[in-house]
Amino acid sequence: MLSSTQATSRPLIGTTIYFWAITQLLSMLVVSAATDEKINLPRYYPLAAEDQLLNNDKRFLQIMQGSGGSSASINNGATVSATDPGSWPDKHKSEKIDIEKEINKLNITYVYQSSWPQMDVELGSVTAVSFDRAGNVVLFHRCDRIWEQNTFSNDNKFYGRNKGPIRDSTVLALERETGKLVYDWGKNLFYMPHGLTIDHEDNVWVTDVALHQVFKFGPQGSNDKPLMKLGIAFEPGAGDKKFCKPTSVAVLPNGDFFVADGYCNARILKYSKNGVRILSWGQNSFSGRSHKEAPQNFFAIPHALTLVPEQELICAADRENGRVQCFFWSTGQFHSQYHSPLIGDRLFSMDYTPAQGGQFVIVNGPTAEIGFKSDPYNEVRGYVMDFKSKKVTAKFGPNDLEFRNPHDIAVTIDGNEIYVAELDPKRIHKFLHKSLVKSIPLSAAKPKANIEMDYKVQRSNSTTTSAAAGLSADAIIGDDDSSASSTPTHHKPGATAILVASLMLLFAFLTFGLALLIARRRRRGCMPFGKNNRRHAWDFPAKPDGFKLGGLLGERNKRSGFEKLDQTASDEDESETPTNALSSAQFA
Repeated sequence: MLSSTQATSRPLIGTTIYFWAITQLLSMLVVSAATDEKINLPRYYPLAAEDQLLNNDKRFLQIMQGSGGSSASINNGATVSATDPGSWPDKHKSEKIDIEKEINKLNITYVYQSSWPQMDVELGSVTAVSFDRAGNVVLFHRCDRIWEQNTFSNDNKFYGRNKGPIRDSTVLALERETGKLVYDWGKNLFYMPHGLTIDHEDNVWVTDVALHQVFKFGPQGSNDKPLMKLGIAFEPGAGDKKFCKPTSVAVLPNGDFFVADGYCNARILKYSKNGVRILSWGQNSFSGRSHKEAPQNFFAIPHALTLVPEQELICAADRENGRVQCFFWSTGQFHSQYHSPLIGDRLFSMDYTPAQGGQFVIVNGPTAEIGFKSDPYNEVRGYVMDFKSKKVTAKFGPNDLEFRNPHDIAVTIDGNEIYVAELDPKRIHKFLHKSLVKSIPLSAAKPKANIEMDYKVQRSNSTTTSAAAGLSADAIIGDDDSSASSTPTHHKPGATAILVASLMLLFAFLTFGLALLIARRRRRGCMPFGKNNRRHAWDFPAKPDGFKLGGLLGERNKRSGFEKLDQTASDEDESETPTNALSSAQFA
């Protein structure tokens, strides 16, 4: 027999063990972290000093409480606490719009080039894209490496060091017109590629999140010998000499450059052309949601960098806050931010073009699977945002549909070509402005619009007509050939056609004459059956109980008209077969 004390203590012990197990499970889910492919809750740590990383339990409590720091920022005269996201102005309190409807209204000004690139190289996850001085499209990819939840430890150290560097070429240059491979390099150098930028002198800048380093190489890699190396290999940290998963580089005309030290430190650093640190700014914001006006200089993963030369600005993709932040490149002072509810809460990359008075081309990402989900609707697409008005003016995607996991984007200076690097599926996409696309028959454009409409119906089950379904020939047919394609062409009839028409007319006259002759002879009683025994053609001789259409019609008249035949099965087969074929083709 158990004593009363023992009987009471056993349920308490069981309850304690149960709550301890639940706590450990939640902790594992949170810190299992944030790969670059599918980030659930970001595992990036603010480093207050060199090598001082937050422990697991404290980080878990911060995320559950929605906090990420202890400092405050002044925003429009009001004090905004970084530890209290509820005090930040929320975009959804002032904006109530139908996001899906507004996205459907956007123009489609870029046409997908599905046959590009033409190369036999198998790609891994494509993380970055840029242009060299020769105009080639240069991409950075991971070959057989994948960033998974167990790739890094809780203190951001890379677990796969024993695998060695990637053995295949990680940098590929493709010809812009055909997509054929021009050159490649980067064997046995990198462990987990991330960012790539080519400067005005054709130097190549890359970041490796496993090595926690930034590299500068000469043109075309210059025999794989780095000209500059920043950071300590495999040692995450902060301060002047260390990075923690750096993401991107941008280079000024004078050779000075910026580094986005993205996943852990959430800061931007400026260096002289010789690699001497000039200044830095930025703090972590663990908001997990975007805001109409998030605190300035706070980042939730500064994921990509681009320059706006006309305004002397350096702009960063504030990924998990779903916005672009721009700063004066001389001082790092905040200038402006760009956000739209159409883009959503995650903005992976952007690039700037001076075309049309200045535009950002942007790729967003899928909604985070865990954490705050402030928007009920999200489309993973490319978007064009006007620099001055901050309005989204156009959208684009593969075959006018959505991306899955876009990671980086590059646009030519004239704004006519856009290239998107995607993690999964592992590929590089090309888009051309519609004014450059050669004209094609209007009939060829219609199936594309129908596929897009069918996709929209399946995706959202909405009766709203898709914007792509209303895609006119103007979005596909080039402006240069519009006048030629609209001019009607006349052809003279050939001799064969004239002969066939003459024979048909002769046959028609003979048939008509024969019919008149037969009718006259019937009236005179000269037909084989005689006047009194005349039969209709459908009254065939038969048995007394045989079939006669006249009798059948009489019987049906007694039943007050024709009965409708049951053709339900055949109608369904004929209507459903084309629909199913169409819907399955787009996913093939």
